[in-house]
Amino acid sequence: MTRPLPAVFDQALASAVRAPSPHNTQPWRFVVEHEVVEVWLDRDRVLGIADPHGREARLACGAAAFNLLICLRANGLAAVVRMLPDPAEPDLVAVIRLDGNQKATALERKLAEAVFRRHTNRRPMLDKEVPSAARTALKSAALQEGGQIEYLNVSGRYSTVASLVRQAEALQADDVAFRAEAAFWTHREPDSPDGVPRAASGPPPSGPGIVTLRASHENEDLPPREYEQEPLLGVVLTRDRGPHAEVRAGMAMQRVLLTATAEGLATSFLSQPFETSRTRESLDHIFTGLGQPHTLLRIGYGSPTRLTARRPVEEVVTHRTGPGVTAG
Repeated sequence: MTRPLPAVFDQALASAVRAPSPHNTQPWRFVVEHEVVEVWLDRDRVLGIADPHGREARLACGAAAFNLLICLRANGLAAVVRMLPDPAEPDLVAVIRLDGNQKATALERKLAEAVFRRHTNRRPMLDKEVPSAARTALKSAALQEGGQIEYLNVSGRYSTVASLVRQAEALQADDVAFRAEAAFWTHREPDSPDGVPRAASGPPPSGPGIVTLRASHENEDLPPREYEQEPLLGVVLTRDRGPHAEVRAGMAMQRVLLTATAEGLATSFLSQPFETSRTRESLDHIFTGLGQPHTLLRIGYGSPTRLTARRPVEEVVTHRTGPGVTAG
C-alpha cells in the first residue's frame, strides 16, 4: 500500500489533540511510522493528586485515538486499532494502522465534523428535557465502542451519585495538595495552549444545586447564575476493568460526546467522585452488576462557549525514521 498523503495524517492528528482531558492536561503523545500511529500516555501530564493511577489520562488517550480513527475513516481510509498491545510497554495505549481504502459513511463524516465543535460546557444549561431519540443515539454510540451509558434519572441512582459528587467536592476543598494542583491547571490566560482558561469556566452558582460546578472551574469575573436543577446525568461503563478497559471507555466516551455535539447537545464532566478514593469505591459499589464506571457526564442544552486551546501537533508527534530511531 502506498504511503498516505501527509495532509491526511496531519488532519487526523489535529483531530486527535481535540480530545478532552482532565483540566485540559493533554496527556498524550503520538509516534508515526509509515501507515501506523502509536498513541502513548505522557506520564509527565498525569495529575499526580487527582489521577495518580492514570485512569482519567487513559480515558483521554482513548478519546484521542477515537478522534484520529474517525478522521481517517471520514477521509475514506480504513483503519484498525489495537489497544494496549504490548504488555512490556504499558504506556503504549493504542496502535492504529491503515488498512486500505473504504467508503466513508454519512455518520463517520458527521462525527468527524463534530470533533472541531465539541467542547466542555461548564455554564448553566436549560431546564429542557433531552428527547428520547437523542438518548437512544448516545446509548447506541457507547455500545458501538464496547461500552455503555447508564442514565441516572431512570436508574434510581441519581440522588446517591449526586451526593457523592458533593461529598468529593467537599473532600477536595479540604485537600491543600489537590487545590494546588487544580489551581496550577485552571484560570489560565486566554492564549494558554493547555489548562483551562478563565473564560472557559462557568459563573459561580447563585444557589445550591443537586450537583455542583467544581470550585476550580468557577469564573469569579462572571455574575452568579442559577444552574439547572436536575441535569441529565449519564455514567459511561464497561463490563471489564483495568487499563485496557479505560482506553476502550475513552473511545466509547468520545463517540458519545461527538454524537451529543452532532445532536445539538452540550456536555460537561463531573469528575469529582472519581478523584477521591472514598467516593470512587462508593461509585464502584453502586454500579455492581452493571459494569465499571469510568466517567460521569452532564448532558443538556446550553449556549455555545469558547473552545479551549491545544498544543501544536508538532509538539506531541514524533516520526520514526528507522528501527529505534525517531525524529521530531
